[in-house]
This record gives sequence, structure tokens and C-alpha cells, in this order.
Amino acid sequence: MEGDNHLPNEFNQEMHQLLEDLEAELSELKNTLDEKDCCILNDFEEVNKLFKSIHHRAATFYLQLYLKPYTKNLEILTASAQALSDKRHGALIAIKRKDSLDRLIHSGIPLHAKLSASLLEAIFYPGNPLHDGGVLIEEDSIISAGNIFPTASKFNGKDKLGTRHRAAIGLSEISDALVIVVSEETGRISFTLDGVLYPIQPGEINIT
Repeated sequence: MEGDNHLPNEFNQEMHQLLEDLEAELSELKNTLDEKDCCILNDFEEVNKLFKSIHHRAATFYLQLYLKPYTKNLEILTASAQALSDKRHGALIAIKRKDSLDRLIHSGIPLHAKLSASLLEAIFYPGNPLHDGGVLIEEDSIISAGNIFPTASKFNGKDKLGTRHRAAIGLSEISDALVIVVSEETGRISFTLDGVLYPIQPGEINIT
């Protein structure tokens, strides 16, 4: 990701330890498979739990790293995204960082409202005239809603992307904005930065 953000040694050390734990768990599972004639589904479940905990820690860290300097209400953003995910309500939320986005997005409705979970969830409620567009957040305010974002010029991933995901990638390709996107089909939460889409496991971004 961004070259001006250096990962703290503490985080690197923590990730190294967690990955070593995962490696040890996988090695033990392999030995179990070699030594026992039994079902190992429970062992896979333990490995899956450990992997999810690592992914959760990393997702939390990166969102805090990239957003906390630009908003004091990261908890509201992440809780809203999770609530929208649980309801399968699609969402597209751009958080302004250093770059101006005025010339990159258009056709939105000015709101200049205080950032709140209830307002975000209302904007993206199916049937709301604004729910298909993107929300622009600057610091702790919802600047506008119903915005049209530029779509991605290219995407090298294997999965076919919907309109929201292409818009999230597109805006982050030409600005330093971080864009949170929720799929209305799967409820999957992702964020984009520097034109790259990063998926997040369900339940992973309730930051407190």
C-alpha cells in the first residue's frame, strides 16, 4: 500500500507470531493425518478459527492506520458497514483523505450532516433515492450522497465486479481516498486503496 505508512515493529512482530502459530497448527494437522485414521474436520475448524483471528487483527490494524488521521468516528463507519452487511444493503462510502475529490465525483446531493450510523443506514436503505450512489465523508461529516464515482479503468481480479466495486476501485485509482463498499448480493465488506480491492471477513471491522 502507501509508501509513507511504515508498519510498526509491534504489528510486524505480532503478525509473525500469529503466522508461526498458524504454521504450527497446520503442521500438527498434517501429522494427525499421517498418524490417525480418523475424521479431521474438527482440526480444520480450529485452523479456520486461527486464520480468521489473524485476518481480523490485520483488517482492524489497516483500517485504523489509513483512516484514523482523517476521521474521529471510525467506529461509526465500521459499525455502519457491518450493520449494512448484516442486512444485505449495498453501500459505497468514500472517505476523503489528503486529495480533493471535488472534480472526481459528481451529481450528488449536498448534505453537510454530522456523521451518524442511523443516517448512513437510512441513505443506503433500498428504495431511498440516494441508495445507489456513493456517500462522501470528510472528517466527521457526510458531505454528500447519491454521488457518481469514476469507474475502474482495469481490474485484474478473478471475480466479476458489480457497479459499486468498480466505482470504489475507480475513485481510489485516481485519488488517495479510501472507499468502503458493501455488496448487496453477499453482504461482503471490502475497502479500496490505491486502486486495489481488499476483502474483509464478516464481523471484522467493529472497531472499538
